[in-house]
Amino acid sequence: MEQAIRISCNRRNLKVVRDFVGEYLAGQQLSEVLVNQLILAVDEVVANFIIHANAENEKQFLDVRVTVLNREFGFEIEDGNSSTYSPGSYQEPDLREFVRVGKKGGVGMMLVNRIMDRVEYSTVGEHTICRLYKTLT
Repeated sequence: MEQAIRISCNRRNLKVVRDFVGEYLAGQQLSEVLVNQLILAVDEVVANFIIHANAENEKQFLDVRVTVLNREFGFEIEDGNSSTYSPGSYQEPDLREFVRVGKKGGVGMMLVNRIMDRVEYSTVGEHTICRLYKTLT
């Protein structure tokens, strides 16, 4: 079963997305830790699209879809804005260097990659799509 929402690109809508994902996962008999990890992963990707790809332009929208099939959870975040944002070129940061120089931020996608089994980006026309997958055994 798939559920979806559309939000404008405003940080205030991050709570809307967290609540949407949390409500969907509530009926799935998952541990609280796993539910919170999945919410965190989706929240991070949505925040990146809102802040970095759309500069919080409320005239832009994101579609967030959630599905489960055979114990594989899929989360799809689709951005209709054509931008120069290129999440597919992400490289994991050197945490030791971040600590050494006192850098804050820049580790969200590292967490997403560690939480999820697969993270895929694609572009179709002007749409950038991020797909997150987690399989439960």
